[in-house]
This record gives sequence, C-alpha cells and structure tokens, in this order.
Amino acid sequence: MEFNVDIFGKLNNEWALLTAGEKDSFNTMTISWGEMGTLWNKPVVTAYVRESRYTHDFLDNSEYFTVSFYPAKYKEVLGVLGSKSGRDMDKMNASGLTAKLLEHGVTFEEAEITLVCKKMFMQRLDMNLMSDDIRSQFYGDNDAHDMYIGEVVDIIK
Repeated sequence: MEFNVDIFGKLNNEWALLTAGEKDSFNTMTISWGEMGTLWNKPVVTAYVRESRYTHDFLDNSEYFTVSFYPAKYKEVLGVLGSKSGRDMDKMNASGLTAKLLEHGVTFEEAEITLVCKKMFMQRLDMNLMSDDIRSQFYGDNDAHDMYIGEVVDIIK
C-alpha cells in the first residue's frame, strides 16, 4: 500500500469524512484532527471523536471505520456534515453524496481516497493529564474526545 500525502495538511486543511457502521446503519462526520503514521509495526490512522457525537456510537459498535478524502469542490458539503447531526436529520440525503458499500465499512463514490481501518484501540483522553491551556481552550464543556486507532488495511483510490 502506498499513500503519498502532505501528512500535516491533509486533515487540517482539506478535512475528511470519518464513517462507521454497516450497510443499513452508518453515520459519517467531518474530521480535521487526527494522525497518520506507524504504530505497532502497522500503518495506522488515529481519529478523535467526542462521546456526544452521533458517530461515536457507530465507532464503538464497529470493527472497521473509513477515513475518506474529497476534491476541493466538496468542502462546503464536508462543512455541513461536520456541523449537523445524524440524530436530527438525514445527512446522507442532504449531502448529495453517494454511499458506497465496501467489504469492511462504507465510503462515498465521490471520495478521491478512502482509508479502510480496522479498529485496534480506543481510549478516552484524560483531561487531568492535559495542560491547562489545552483543557481551557478545547474542553471547557468537559466533553472529552475518545481516541480511536485503526490499522489501515486497504487504500481505495
């Protein structure tokens, strides 16, 4: 597998969709935080999801998740998918994206690249171990992120 990318800018500047669930029941959300690299001798993606997010439950109940990247013309769509909840509306129909079922997980036809990840680890970030400035800037509501690490088992282009 080969994935050549601006590792620092890909998520932060272009954003991505994190999708979890199965054919008949899945959810997606926009992410702009995360890491890609090597851990435990495996290529991995690390994503951070607050427990309050609807996608969190799908991640907890799925063995796989996908992280997919899109052409610039979809940035507005990704903005909507990151600001609206699947609890409150049918984000998939509103987005105009076309769901694409994979052997392990779901992505979208419009994606340029999809990383298929097998969940290896999950842990809640301990706010007591964070510096005060990070905690006050990002966690004033005490809604901590959970960290999900997944082995990249496939790259779909």
